Amino acid sequence: MDVYQNEYLPEGGREVNAVVTVTATGGGTIGSAVAAPHLYSPGEGPSAAVVLMLDCSGSMDHPPTKMRNARDATAAAIDTLRDGVHFAVVAGTHLAREVYPGDGRLAVAGPDTREQAKQALRKLGAGGGTAIGTWLRRADRLLASADVAIRHGILLTDGRNEHESPEDLKAALEACAGRFTCDARGVGTDWEVKEVTGIASALLGTADIVADPAGLAADFTRMMETAMGKEVAGVSLRLWTPAGATVAFVKQVAPTVEELTGRRTEAGPRAGDYPLGSWGDESRDYHLCVRVPPAAVGREMLAARVSLVIPHPDKGVQNLGAQGLVRAVWTDDLAASTSINPQVAHYTGQAELADVIQEGLDLRKVGDIDGATAKLGRAVQLARASGNADTAKLLAKVVDVVDAATGTVRLKAKVEEADEMTLETRSTKTVRVKK
Repeated sequence: MDVYQNEYLPEGGREVNAVVTVTATGGGTIGSAVAAPHLYSPGEGPSAAVVLMLDCSGSMDHPPTKMRNARDATAAAIDTLRDGVHFAVVAGTHLAREVYPGDGRLAVAGPDTREQAKQALRKLGAGGGTAIGTWLRRADRLLASADVAIRHGILLTDGRNEHESPEDLKAALEACAGRFTCDARGVGTDWEVKEVTGIASALLGTADIVADPAGLAADFTRMMETAMGKEVAGVSLRLWTPAGATVAFVKQVAPTVEELTGRRTEAGPRAGDYPLGSWGDESRDYHLCVRVPPAAVGREMLAARVSLVIPHPDKGVQNLGAQGLVRAVWTDDLAASTSINPQVAHYTGQAELADVIQEGLDLRKVGDIDGATAKLGRAVQLARASGNADTAKLLAKVVDVVDAATGTVRLKAKVEEADEMTLETRSTKTVRVKK
């Protein structure tokens, strides 16, 4: 864990910002040491279970190639499963039907079960409605039946969640949160971006668009490879603050922006845990802001202590050993107290970039041309300043850029629906600070 901050505050200053970089390395050595050593042998990787939820509603037959591509993609994902991983396939309509292996069970991946699962996939057709909450609850029941370290879902939909209420889906997400992680994908352009991204956000997974169904197999393979690389489940960032201090916010800022503030669970006096999901060999950045009691020049204090914990069958939680300290020092040196740490400045801009893209697209949808132009212009300006080239390219498909430096743009008269949905779905993707 590395902490980046400007610890200096002016006299009476209260707000302390820091960016915390968490890096996991060593692959299975982390998992075998602390995650669940009794569940798998050294060198085999952690025990895992995966449920693939495949939309089989009637719209998947329009065009027929969509259903075929979805079956092929699911087969490719099954081929990517590591031997010994527990898995199941669920066909999602207004109901959730177990396609393989059935009877509320999970299969164990091997040559025979992979082939049997792919044979079951070939019989799948399209018909019925869409009730995603039922798919998630079925996946939860299946995953809960396995004594494994990693529980993960992969969900594909091509339409809106029309056959259950938003409240039903929300209740299902709340019931599943913390029990398994889930990647969600929307295929084509007839699905609702906020539904798919909301599912991934609630279940600490990824969300993306696959506008052309022909790209599903490659995307599913990448998703499953990433899932197979996860070593430690249930990681939480534990934040301790001293008496008189309050947490303003905690958010993930790389590789995507994800608000974590409201997900806090109390963890003893003046400490709270924020869920970070499952980890493999990877690095993520978190921005935290703490408000401390004002103090006079010359005073200093520990504003926060940051650590990482995971569930432990005997101890309740186990500390992973990584720790970071966030300090506050009051000074009358104007240059020191007004300097903004580069990491903090960068990610403040990246979080604003995600916000203004969402606001701009929402305004565009309701016909507020001036408002949308202003917001998306600011997005172009922020993308340029932070070096976020991928987002800049997506913005250029929605607006004509007159001057990126000043954020001067014009809304395009005609925008492909897939381009607008891609920008909205990927608006939270960030770039890291250039070294």
